Amino acid sequence: MGVSERYQEIQREIESLRSASRVSIIAVSKFQPQEKVVQALRAGCLHFGENRVQEGLEKFRDLGVPNRDFVLHHIGPVQSGTLRKYVGMYSYAHGVGSIASWDELKKRLEKDKWKMGIFLQVNLTGEDSKSGFAEQEIPRILAKESNLHTEFCRLEGLMTMGPSSGDPTETRRVFHQLGRIRSDYFPAGKLSMGMSGDYRIAVSEGSDFVRIGSAIFGERS
Repeated sequence: MGVSERYQEIQREIESLRSASRVSIIAVSKFQPQEKVVQALRAGCLHFGENRVQEGLEKFRDLGVPNRDFVLHHIGPVQSGTLRKYVGMYSYAHGVGSIASWDELKKRLEKDKWKMGIFLQVNLTGEDSKSGFAEQEIPRILAKESNLHTEFCRLEGLMTMGPSSGDPTETRRVFHQLGRIRSDYFPAGKLSMGMSGDYRIAVSEGSDFVRIGSAIFGERS
């Protein structure tokens, strides 16, 4: 089964799980060759995710596919040294895990007049290997949610990752917890959660964006 078939199969599966509302698949194309991206694009994929900013720029700057629009998401932690490279290509950042990162990104976007949607990363597993805000920080931050928005830097929603163990019970608890935080403190926000191994749980727990790599593109060569 090729990239196109895998993408379309996952799309149909997600639609069967959540027929009442739309879930956007972010095809995580990091370390994947451009030709596989083109296959996904021709299959109808609109959203793509990269965690290495420069690699994304080089891969997506000229895909050679006429009349095919796409939306590029940065899915790794925001790093100050690469902020200027977001401009002109990336539409979303899913890894804002500190107020300092938010402020720095906001200044860059306002300076360059480039609009992006931002997801706050919340660390709900307590693992040191994962960055992000602690759960107890979120109510205080979202209480000032209207002050976070600017013309160029808008708060889109919340992002989290499941436990490294992959335990489905713990994964569901984490995803459910982020959904509860959204309901309690930011009902207008969207959720970004779920990857190749746990996107079905994420969809059932209300995710709006799922970040799927190997299940679409296959293992990296």
